[in-house]
Amino acid sequence: MHAVVTRVTERIAQRSRDSRAAYLAGVDTMLARAAPQERMGCANLAHAYAALPGAEKIKLMAERAPNIAIVTAYNDMLSAHQPYHAYPDLLRDEAARCGATVQVAGGVPAMCDGVTQGTPGMELSLFSRDVIAMGTAVALAHDVFDGALLLGVCDKIVPGLLIGALHYGHLPCVFVPAGPMRSGLSNREKAKVRELHAQGLVGRAELLQAESAAYHSPGTCTFYGTANSNQMLLEAMGLVVPGAVFVHPDTPEREQLTRAALRTVLDIGRRGARFTPIGRLVDARCIVNAMVALLATGGSTNHLIHWVAVARSAGIVIDWTDFDELSSAVPLLARVYPNGEADVNQFQAAGGPLWVLRELLAAGLMHDLPSVHPGGLSAGARTAAAESGDEAVLRPVRRPFAPTGGLRLLQGNLGRAVIKVSAVPEDCLVVQAPARVFASQEELLAAFGAGGLREDMVAVLRFQGPRANGMPELHKLTPALSVLQDQGYRVALVTDGRMSGASGKVPAAIHVTPEALEGGPLARVRDGDLLRIDTHAGTLDALVDAAQWQHRVPAPPPQVPPRGFGRELFANFRRNAAGAEQGACTWL
Repeated sequence: MHAVVTRVTERIAQRSRDSRAAYLAGVDTMLARAAPQERMGCANLAHAYAALPGAEKIKLMAERAPNIAIVTAYNDMLSAHQPYHAYPDLLRDEAARCGATVQVAGGVPAMCDGVTQGTPGMELSLFSRDVIAMGTAVALAHDVFDGALLLGVCDKIVPGLLIGALHYGHLPCVFVPAGPMRSGLSNREKAKVRELHAQGLVGRAELLQAESAAYHSPGTCTFYGTANSNQMLLEAMGLVVPGAVFVHPDTPEREQLTRAALRTVLDIGRRGARFTPIGRLVDARCIVNAMVALLATGGSTNHLIHWVAVARSAGIVIDWTDFDELSSAVPLLARVYPNGEADVNQFQAAGGPLWVLRELLAAGLMHDLPSVHPGGLSAGARTAAAESGDEAVLRPVRRPFAPTGGLRLLQGNLGRAVIKVSAVPEDCLVVQAPARVFASQEELLAAFGAGGLREDMVAVLRFQGPRANGMPELHKLTPALSVLQDQGYRVALVTDGRMSGASGKVPAAIHVTPEALEGGPLARVRDGDLLRIDTHAGTLDALVDAAQWQHRVPAPPPQVPPRGFGRELFANFRRNAAGAEQGACTWL
């Protein structure tokens, strides 16, 4: 094993010793119970099985057949999840062939960030993760299941399902992907049309045509944002049938992989050959594998929040320093948009996640662990091709795109933040410029539209943290800031909010913590303050006289709490949210 990976893993394990032991004790308590058919009351069982056909009731009651829960995030709104409408029947058919039963235990909400981006609905986005986790817990609370199949792909949905499942750590669990849409208009061309529209050079009709050519059919969006980063991380954690994540919907191979997921969860069940409850599988090494996979592929910054919460659900405590130290040792092996020209279909064609895992395992940068697949991670990775199918997209460890990972930790008198550097041009990795302070993205975009931002600047967008307004993504700012950068201005963004998983070429110090609402340093910044973002040094500072900085009165937050679009219902989530580096968890 690489020395840095070993050191970080050991530090996490030591830091988490007590919380992990308490978590595993809870798993063991649940595992010590009798089977559902023996411990549940007769009325409870009758309710649970009332709607099943008679033959399946006999299987469960007389034959003690395994009963597998399906927790689904199906809806027609989210293109990546639309294919799930047919999965329950397919899984039910495969279960019958295997002498088992399945029941849809519950559905969880799955909002599309592409639909809600830049709208009030986006303020529900981050906390929908915890709603999904709670929905998963409600579904599994029926407590009559021998395992679970988790049907989810996109941004908060996979972390939410995983958090919920880890609170039922005694159950074997397998994720069931649905796959990406086929390539349409390239991501780079789409981004260019967005920038032209931001400048008023093309109209709404042309923009809609371009967007519709990019997002055109069932399946995941083809850029390497949070949704597709989710899938890479699930492969690295061994929670999916190997090679399943980037196979298109509505293909024979996709159906075979979906059926294989059902057989896999039976195989790792109590009556299977390899009993593997998820709470034991997801340990500190497994979490480190996910972190390494994220860094090696230049994945989404959102996971510096989500995977902190996932780890905590298994009694494991990680922080941004862990990510940063791993990033110093993990090379960048993938160039997928926004870190390159390729989309996820080209990524898959070049070798895909299994090829990346093979490289990382061989270099000692990833732990070879048990997984839901026989033989563990390395067995699945061995099925990958020996060489990259396209070195413009995937490169081996010995010849990486960059010697370090795509994410960095920044810290200084403005707090702690993270930045995705893998897509940022080399000459933009250090930005020093006067601050322009905004309290909303609408305010910033209005200033851009009025031509008032044609200057070197660091745009400071504050009061966007978890407690302020739910920490919405701010991807709607990307075209405007990209235009300014292309026009030759030195620009950057500093915010206590989030950017999209598709954050790209404009340097953005995000997730600044403590957030401004909690008295964080961003509340002290004034227009004209000289700010410096230095990704080489890992610093984020206001270059203001120390005494003056210390005595400044923080700017007051907006007085009107978020209202409309159901945001009132999330008041307790905002009130109880931990900071970004603590995963913005609302249940701790």
